[in-house]
Amino acid sequence: MGSMRINTIICGDAMEELKKLPDKCIDMVLIDPPYLQDSHGGGGAFGTRMRNYHKGVDSLGYGFDNFYLEEIVRLCKKLNAYIFCSKNQLLQILNYFQKYKYDILTYHKTNPSPTCNNKYLPDTEYIIYVRESGVRLYGTYHTKKKYFVQENSKSEFKHPTVKPLNIISTLIENSTIKGDLVIDFFLGSGTTAVACKQLNRNYIGIELNSDYVKIAKERLKMVQDKLL
Repeated sequence: MGSMRINTIICGDAMEELKKLPDKCIDMVLIDPPYLQDSHGGGGAFGTRMRNYHKGVDSLGYGFDNFYLEEIVRLCKKLNAYIFCSKNQLLQILNYFQKYKYDILTYHKTNPSPTCNNKYLPDTEYIIYVRESGVRLYGTYHTKKKYFVQENSKSEFKHPTVKPLNIISTLIENSTIKGDLVIDFFLGSGTTAVACKQLNRNYIGIELNSDYVKIAKERLKMVQDKLL
């Protein structure tokens, strides 16, 4: 793996940090990038505010650039990736990966925010799983379900979009084996890194916000202390 910083959380701009990694070095990608929300109109892959994310500007609601999808293909030994997204990003992702196998998984929150004026509750998030032919899906009858139903735990680690650890762990177990290398370049409060640590997988985490990096490292230390 050369000089790659394995089992490390990098505080930096993902767009720049990813360029430092060699081709075909990752076993699985798992990311929860900025969502594209209805209220922001024409943001997303072409929005000016979205691109400001790389300068440290909050991009919540403005989506992400296809650069990251290109990097997923470049970095994976064989394409094997989970991408959390909003309904407004389904076409962007599926169109990009149209020649690959895919599944659409869902995360249904039992306590969504009460923003239902003239629209349905925001109680469902999507997880696009894309993989290349020949990539094995592990797991069992019970772990291969395509939906998760549980309470949103966003307040637990001071991050607005934190995902439940059990969901992330299930995805990692279903699509990797012990010793595999998983990357999350929108790491947030560190859930992917924590799951990898608990499951004996290697990880690379990249996160722009230094406050979230601190939280992620504290969470990892708690896991390490329990394992000792």
